[in-house]
Amino acid sequence: MSTTTEKSAFAQGCYASAPFLVIGGPFAVLFGLVSIEAGLSVFQTVAMSVVVIAGAAQFTAVQLMTEVAPVWTIIMAGLAVNLRMAMYSASLQPHLGAASFKQRLAIAYLNVDASYALGIIEYEKHPKMLLGEKLAYFFGTMVLMTPVWIVGTYVGAIAGGMLPDNLSIDFAMPILFLALVGTMVKTLAHLGAALTSAVAALLLSGLPVGSGLLIAGFLAMVVGAEIERRRGR
Repeated sequence: MSTTTEKSAFAQGCYASAPFLVIGGPFAVLFGLVSIEAGLSVFQTVAMSVVVIAGAAQFTAVQLMTEVAPVWTIIMAGLAVNLRMAMYSASLQPHLGAASFKQRLAIAYLNVDASYALGIIEYEKHPKMLLGEKLAYFFGTMVLMTPVWIVGTYVGAIAGGMLPDNLSIDFAMPILFLALVGTMVKTLAHLGAALTSAVAALLLSGLPVGSGLLIAGFLAMVVGAEIERRRGR
């Protein structure tokens, strides 16, 4: 980072990611635990967190492993759950699309729910941010979350069955993201998209893993775009 403003943006990204550290650490430990219970080794469990860095896809894969699903079914399910990253990438393109190829590779690797949500909120709040500042903020959001996710996975993996059976922390992540999404609903189009996605996700919850959420996301985009079109924007 070559400027004071970029260093400041990086620090702000680190600070903004703090709530995710509180939730993400225990969530990573839980993933490590269930992975070991599913039959993965410590190395395989940690390697998945290093390569994938996507809690929802990783939990989906591990759940299917416990059901002895075929390898290709597990891979396709993980990809289906993570297809929302394509929508995230399209949303970030106007802000980060001018970055270098290596920077875009790093962005793709670190583009998770948290980094996207924090990044897009900051970019829309400060539309005059320069590319360097936007990049610094984005990477700042993940400089702590990435090691916490990996180390937490390792801790959970080596802990094995030492954690109490009644420990339940998986409810915390949806609550945190609901709080984030709430701050992003600023226009009628945002509200329409949010309501559509929520209702559609509930109605389609019986579909195979991940597919209902993908359809709900697509319908939300269509509704939001249509509201924007009708309002002449």
